[in-house]
Amino acid sequence: MRRVVVTGLGAVTPIGNDARSTWRAALAGESGIDFIRSFDPSGFPVRIAAEVKDFDPSGVASPKEVRKLDRNVLLALAAAKEAVADAGLNGFDPARVGIVFGSAIGGFIGIMEQSEVLRERGPERVSPNFLPNVLVDSASGQLAISLGIRGPNYAVVSACATGSHAIGEAAELVRRGDADAVLAGGTEACMHPLILAGFCAMRGLVAEDEHPPRASRPFDATRAGFVMGEGACVLVVEELEAARARGAPVYAEVLGYGASNDAHHMAQPDPESIGVAEMMRAALRRSGVEPERVGYVNAHGTSTPLGDAAETKAIKDVFGEHAYRMAVSSTKSVMGHCFGAAGAIEGMMCVLALRDGKLPPTMNYEHPDPACDLDYVPNEARETQVEVALSNAMGLGGHNGCVLFGRVEDGVVG
Repeated sequence: MRRVVVTGLGAVTPIGNDARSTWRAALAGESGIDFIRSFDPSGFPVRIAAEVKDFDPSGVASPKEVRKLDRNVLLALAAAKEAVADAGLNGFDPARVGIVFGSAIGGFIGIMEQSEVLRERGPERVSPNFLPNVLVDSASGQLAISLGIRGPNYAVVSACATGSHAIGEAAELVRRGDADAVLAGGTEACMHPLILAGFCAMRGLVAEDEHPPRASRPFDATRAGFVMGEGACVLVVEELEAARARGAPVYAEVLGYGASNDAHHMAQPDPESIGVAEMMRAALRRSGVEPERVGYVNAHGTSTPLGDAAETKAIKDVFGEHAYRMAVSSTKSVMGHCFGAAGAIEGMMCVLALRDGKLPPTMNYEHPDPACDLDYVPNEARETQVEVALSNAMGLGGHNGCVLFGRVEDGVVG
């Protein structure tokens, strides 16, 4: 089995329009949660979200493409081009580079815009670019076109676990020899009144009009729901020997990947957390990593009363007493829930934590909850070197995915 490493990172998030600024803001606890700007939320019980700010697509796409492509695809292009440049990914056979890149909702904004065109102006005015640009796999297809990548290409769709599954499946492509390098990740851009109304109807969101940055409070006893977010993130995963041969920068090794389903409820976590625990056990088992080696978990940590308690229980079930010696944090406390992009963004957080010896904090953690009694790195980043980090993701439909990353020293994998 071939070993797989991360050699490139790219991101557009509510707290930064590239990977570096996102990481800096996460460590500083700077929040991207504010009042919604992309539409008028008046009349909604929730009026806050974590939007990408000041994003200029003209830097990654032509004027024609900017007019044609859905926002989620433009975010994906920005993240992918950054990751490819970061990895110095050139000189490869295009047929040996793949893309595994997904979204939870895809081109929803485009669907709604063309629905209005149909209603107001008739069927003959619906854009011929409509269908090719609103599919969930439109982003993965456009990345291939824009970057000239001809290897395996498909979209993973597993709600909020999409980004994690994409990284895991991309690593498997490399591991079994079907590609030498793969762009992996997820994107989401679904800031729309209908999506907000749907989540309000589910009673999953938190309303915080006085101080939006305090809205997302993962693991805190006063947590009351999650915050909608948007963004995109790409990790370049590559075969170790190929990376070594070309002198590529190496951030971390992808040690293992686990996936499962709760088989419990479309929207609520299983209070027994059986599926989430099995997901983590699968990643450990496949990697051969002993649980005691894991020093940090970037939790799914959405800030919902049921979800955070269930994830905490699963961590304790898997790691036993070691759970109390690990650091666990949720970066959703500053960037909300970016849905299909979340698992990839949080995987990037683990990779950078391993590289820099710094753990991003869980912001707004002030009131301990007996059901959530682990070390959540409260309110301040922590300088500590861990050897193995785990990124967890869970989504509607009971989908669970996690990726286990290992530290490398000075870009050298042992």
